Order: sequence, then structure tokens, then C-alpha cells
Amino acid sequence: MEYITVRAEGSDQFTEKKSRFIGSCKPVKTEEEALEFIAGLKTKYWDANHNVYAYILREGNIQRFSDDGEPQGTAGIPVIDTMKKSGVTDAVIVATRYFGGILLGGGGLIRAYSHTASIALGAAERVRMKQCLKLGISCSYDSYGRVQAIVPECGGIVDGTEFTDKVTISMHMEPELLEGLMRRLADATAGRAALEQAGEEFYPLPVE
Repeated sequence: MEYITVRAEGSDQFTEKKSRFIGSCKPVKTEEEALEFIAGLKTKYWDANHNVYAYILREGNIQRFSDDGEPQGTAGIPVIDTMKKSGVTDAVIVATRYFGGILLGGGGLIRAYSHTASIALGAAERVRMKQCLKLGISCSYDSYGRVQAIVPECGGIVDGTEFTDKVTISMHMEPELLEGLMRRLADATAGRAALEQAGEEFYPLPVE
């Protein structure tokens, strides 16, 4: 199970024929979170001519957009289409426009709002969320150096390390990589490293 979303809230801006466009994006899980983000930016940019928005949510397969006063089809649709082409879900984008006095025309608006959505996604950083295994590796201090090196080599990501009478590494990794890790650990520690599974959870991974 996996999906693409954005890592964190981000924004970027550019100017087109004296109109300033600000693209803001944030990961959200619910429609309430999306609407709260939109309302907050409408307050922040209260003096803007338009605060166009779009959001896509996995839960309920919800897709919403608004032109916010721009000609129909020239603003909200380009924003949500950019999100769809990027494969992004569980995210909201607000495209703010300060009109500069020069009309852009229908095609110009579509290109400008598409670009606003694109730079917003770039600022928020797309990530691939995948259901990964949560694992714990316990080993001796003598084996720690070897085990610490093996984890990333096998595609694992360390979340934390605890030092007591032994060393316990908390980590996560994609399920299909587990077998390779188990083999490497067994070879490197003569089977003395203990590997335990602690459930599954979605984690951000690079978009391929």
C-alpha cells in the first residue's frame, strides 16, 4: 500500500505580467484540515484579488476546487489537474493572485495557475508514503558497528538507537527488503543479532 503526498507545508511565488502569484501547499488528511488551511490563507492574503484552491483526499475520494472569481475553468481546474498529473493526494493547494493590471487571457491564466500549483508542490516536496515494517534489532556492542552499516545498505532507515546492556536499533523498511536484511544480519553476527517486528506504519520515501 502506497500513495504520493507532500512532506510539509511550503510556498513559492512568481510574477507574470505584473500579477503576483503565490502557491501554498500542505499535506492534509481530512476536508476540515483542508478548509482550515484555505481559510487561514484567505485571512493572510485578505487583500489579494483571488485565492484559488484545490484539494484531493484519499478518504472518501474527495476532489474539490474553486476559481474564486476567476473566469470559469481558468484557475481551479488547472490547479487540481496539476495535482492529478503529479499523482498527489491528501494535499491542498491555494493559489493566490495579486492582479497587476494586465489581463492574461484564458490561456495565460491556465498556464499561470498551473505553474503556481507546480511550484507549490515543489516547495512542499512530493513524497511516496508506503506501508513499511517497524523493526527492532538488538545486538552486542561488539556487533553494533557492523549492524549499523548493514541497515542502510539493505534499504532500512534508522529511527533511533538505545544503549543499555546491549544496543537496540529502531528502524523501518519496505517489506520486500526484509529477507535481504535478515540474511546480512545472520552472516555478520553469526546469528546473534535479534530481529523483532513491531507492526506496520506509513513512512515517507523518495518519489521514484
